[in-house]
Amino acid sequence: MKKIFFVIVASFSFLISSEDTQSTIHLEKIVLGSGCFWGAEKGYEALNGVVDAVSGYADGDGVKPSYREITKFKNKFNPNNHAEVVEVTYNKNLISLEDLIIHYLESHDPTQFNRQGNDIGTQYRSIVLYSDISQEKQILELISEYQLLLNEDGYGDIKTAVKPLNKFYKAESYHQDYIKKNPNGYCPDHSTGVKFVRGGNQFKPDNKPLKVGKNIVVIEPEGFCPYCNKFREDVSDNYAGNIPLSYRKASNLEGLSIKTPTWATPTILFLENGSEVFGYQGYLTPKEFYKALGFFKLGDSEAYRVAFNEGTDARFCKEYEIFKNTPDGVFIDKLSGAALFDTQDRFNSRTGWLSFTRPVEGSVYRRADNSYGMRRIEIRSVSSDIHLGHVFPDGPNGLPRYCINATVLEFKTRNEFNKTKIKEKV
Repeated sequence: MKKIFFVIVASFSFLISSEDTQSTIHLEKIVLGSGCFWGAEKGYEALNGVVDAVSGYADGDGVKPSYREITKFKNKFNPNNHAEVVEVTYNKNLISLEDLIIHYLESHDPTQFNRQGNDIGTQYRSIVLYSDISQEKQILELISEYQLLLNEDGYGDIKTAVKPLNKFYKAESYHQDYIKKNPNGYCPDHSTGVKFVRGGNQFKPDNKPLKVGKNIVVIEPEGFCPYCNKFREDVSDNYAGNIPLSYRKASNLEGLSIKTPTWATPTILFLENGSEVFGYQGYLTPKEFYKALGFFKLGDSEAYRVAFNEGTDARFCKEYEIFKNTPDGVFIDKLSGAALFDTQDRFNSRTGWLSFTRPVEGSVYRRADNSYGMRRIEIRSVSSDIHLGHVFPDGPNGLPRYCINATVLEFKTRNEFNKTKIKEKV
């Protein structure tokens, strides 16, 4: 019995060893430099088939391979300086060298020499260091093909160096997975926007709608950007306001008047009739975004003072008179478009402010307000964090009275609101 058990265990161990060996056979490495290695490393890690991506230094001579040394002023223009690179280990059965090089070329500007955007110096040079001579021919062919696409779009010559790898030096531990460790910020996007599409350049979106009225434009990169994903998840995916929000690449802003540099992503632009009013580089929290949107949409108005300075509408203000007898429908956040109160819960308190017995579930939150020597409970919007009003215990039939400022609300009929929700689901 012991002998049989030993044979089974031994056979199982052999199978594991065989699978590990077979998997190792399909692993290959390539070292890629495209400017700052933080965003590049994260981009490669997001690709299916990439086993590992490690930030490091390579292609230097006479310079110590450390971040402190390569960034010294004396080495900034030293041709023998090390480049910031990423060593990519990939399973060639899951992702091809061609796919990796295409991602590499599309994710930065290979026509820039010893720089990427505002990152200037020899350490930021564009470089491919191959580990197998068989890789060289395919790399050069793909670069030549991409050059034609760049020429079609008005770009100059590719400056990417292609060399055999001499030695790769792993960067300091704090550089590894840097973006994952530091989730708040922006990803530098120096890509040209030219997609590697054989037979011609990619289709570019129509910017004519952005030249009419107010619009919000979010600039995203060609490659992976965790801050862009975070902004989508936290803000734009939930945005339902009536100022249109669009996404663009930095290379797809033709016909628009833009002042803010667009090399950082996300970059959020607030446009009026195609011209930038103001913009922000980097990730914005929902609170920051809606304060910017409030200034953009409301300007110096009573609504802005109510929303962001905890102001109060005048009694029987014109918005109250408009909203007090609306038909069946929903009152929404003036900035985010989120549903806040339903006409089915509205009642006439004869106070001169809109009154409701309850909000839409999950749409508001409460906090203590001891201003002006009073003890009150303030009501704020969950989606945009704007001030809405107060809640008191003197509503009808023992229910609360939500005393709400009309200037920070908009109204949709039941049919309009339901159509909006259907559209969002689609």
